[in-house]
Amino acid sequence: MGQALSIDSSMSYRLIDDKDVFMLISTVREGIKYALFQSIADKIPFSVGEWSNFLHLSERTFQRYKKEKRTFDPLHSEKILEITLMYNKGIEVFGDKANFDAWLEAKNVALGGLKPKELLDSTFGIGLLRDELTRIEHGVLA
Repeated sequence: MGQALSIDSSMSYRLIDDKDVFMLISTVREGIKYALFQSIADKIPFSVGEWSNFLHLSERTFQRYKKEKRTFDPLHSEKILEITLMYNKGIEVFGDKANFDAWLEAKNVALGGLKPKELLDSTFGIGLLRDELTRIEHGVLA
């Protein structure tokens, strides 16, 4: 059922309805296949090292997933989906990919002087970025 869910640039928090939430839950429970992850990773400018850090997997384990065409467990699948949703929202808020990518790389005073992408290794950090993007979207700057 994970294949029924289209994970692309049109997938955004704003566009998710109850039906989509149940598809997300189902996708997480089944796990994301490495091929689907690869299609996501091709669109999001993070290195294998960064993804392995975000997912708390060693790079060697990550390479094994690729080689064996494995399916990520539910915890890793959920994190992949959260990052994808946050990334798509960022592009939506900033108006284009290049501007959002630059924001992810720049130290941010509102985020304690951290680069936004440094917060992608935890659900709390992803939530903080989502909240910050909402503030930016509505013109409320810290």
